[in-house]
Amino acid sequence: MVNGEQPGAHGQDREIESLDEFDRTARGGTLGGYRLQSVDLTARTSVLLRVDTGGAVFLGCPMEPAATAKVRADGALVFPPVPGLPFNPYRGLLYTPGQLFEGLADGGYEATPDARAYAWFQRTKADGDIFASMLRSIHDDAISDALDELLTGTRVVGVMGGHAMARGTDAYAGAARLGRSLTRTGLTVATGGGPGAMEAANLGAYSAPHHDAMLDEALELLAKAPSFVPSVSDWARAAFEIRSRWPEGSDSIGIPTWFYGHEPPNAFAAHIAKYFANATREDGLLARCDAGVIFLPGAAGTVQEIFDNATPNYYESRGEPTPMVLVDRVHWTETLPTWPLLRSLARGRSMESRIALVDTVDEAPAALARLTAA
Repeated sequence: MVNGEQPGAHGQDREIESLDEFDRTARGGTLGGYRLQSVDLTARTSVLLRVDTGGAVFLGCPMEPAATAKVRADGALVFPPVPGLPFNPYRGLLYTPGQLFEGLADGGYEATPDARAYAWFQRTKADGDIFASMLRSIHDDAISDALDELLTGTRVVGVMGGHAMARGTDAYAGAARLGRSLTRTGLTVATGGGPGAMEAANLGAYSAPHHDAMLDEALELLAKAPSFVPSVSDWARAAFEIRSRWPEGSDSIGIPTWFYGHEPPNAFAAHIAKYFANATREDGLLARCDAGVIFLPGAAGTVQEIFDNATPNYYESRGEPTPMVLVDRVHWTETLPTWPLLRSLARGRSMESRIALVDTVDEAPAALARLTAA
């Protein structure tokens, strides 16, 4: 399960990401050297006027003018909120489904922060504006920082697969069972955070604390909106109906990107690390899967992920190779013959004992466990 510690709980961590953390720290009489991320301090003017803030950095923290003037006079750096943006570049925590899909019920998907951030990205990604590029970079770095803090001490297993896998299919149900099985062993499931196989694995993880029949019922209900095409709104509303009917599911991670903004994030990942830069997102997703990665059938994107993961395993640039399990022998040996190349690369190297090919998704958890013990 995802580490239950609150961000900022480690002694060496100088970040303040909530009002509770601010209040606890300010009781000591100084905020010197701390980094405050996206904390609304408009109701803490009296505290800011009293405590020492020399050397502090305020990132996107709303403050009253008197407080802003005082902390600047102390020698603090103040990066004010950026007006008019559909996202917060300084955010201290990952997204939740509710935050990205806010407004879905009344205005449809087009009104949500997720859709508006994608529209902003489409407008600015090719105009050469250094300010927009800077905002995207700051945002993505803040997301990486929040993701690292959340996953401290957590064993993460990746489930990769294509976005085209439709609800209501046997393949989707199998991916959901996989997510449930992995979560019940104590691992945290991480996916690319989108539709299809990714959603199925996050759904399965969400269902883990519930009775087994819950997943069967959820799959049946979701099949009424099999794809995010033609209506993202209908597709997303069906997912939130499941969350409402069966609350308090297990946590999992989704790591999507606005680079593929036509693919919406799924609502079953409790924590969503959404990036503008796809390269940062891809590398960050795979690098954090320290318990291994399971690759379901997919197309070009999944093939890329296989070899993005194989390269550090080959060179051992991240340490000891992590397990890689490919699911569906026909797909990976005939349709897209990735397995023979992967096996050739691994031959004679440490990673050779850490790769496996299985016929069915139900065999994947046992294969992962076997490779982990190797």
